[in-house]
Amino acid sequence: MQDNLRYIKLTDTLAASPQILAEDMPAVSAAGFKVVINNRPDGEAMGQPTSEELRQAAEAAGLEYYYYPLNAFNYPGDDLAAMAELFDDPRGVFAFCRSGTRSSNLWISSRSGEAQEKARQHAQQLGFDVSMSMSASMG
Repeated sequence: MQDNLRYIKLTDTLAASPQILAEDMPAVSAAGFKVVINNRPDGEAMGQPTSEELRQAAEAAGLEYYYYPLNAFNYPGDDLAAMAELFDDPRGVFAFCRSGTRSSNLWISSRSGEAQEKARQHAQQLGFDVSMSMSASMG
């Protein structure tokens, strides 16, 4: 298990994180999160845990697990409305990809209108590259 689970809180109930391992799931749960979203496609890098390994570990730790893989070619995916709903889950959501960038951009893209621009500014202030969110949105 990682000594320090690394994540950045985007909202009071949503965090974005770099890649985690199966053995990190108890720490995710202990940090108060109830939902895990994996935005990283399987096989993107050698040694990366599979979604199935992560799902099993998440469920063993009492977490809900969602696999919504994204890359530059399929961003923002085919169900942005469902992702918006997941991101807004008040129980606590832990989203991850390789660096946290895709997850944070997906959150931005799932916002609407003025909320989207505020989310983009907020994520940018937190140090995320928000360029992916410039091309796709809920409207």
